[in-house]
Amino acid sequence: MFHINEKTRVFLKTGATDLRNAFEGLRGLVVQIIQQQPLSGHLFIFCNKGRNRIKCLTWDGSGMWVCAKKLEGGTFDFPKNENSVAEMSCAQLKLLLEGFEFRSRRGWYRR
Repeated sequence: MFHINEKTRVFLKTGATDLRNAFEGLRGLVVQIIQQQPLSGHLFIFCNKGRNRIKCLTWDGSGMWVCAKKLEGGTFDFPKNENSVAEMSCAQLKLLLEGFEFRSRRGWYRR
């Protein structure tokens, strides 16, 4: 299984991404838009238009991982700039995935 530590670089492809893409589609976005090597071991994050689903792509040394998270309610505080790239720390990623709102107040759902 892959692991993330403080040295892992985290890249976000901002704006909406078609999350029907799987390994090869996301890999193409990493090369074309993020301009990084998919086999680098970095973590690449993609979000859908509704900002309620996220997919992550990473290489663990022997193969590619694609992980997904879907919110039952609320949205991720994900940057809206189309076809841009942002880099964040692992701590910021953890906050993003747990529902921390970096800019504004929005509803967040938790059972």
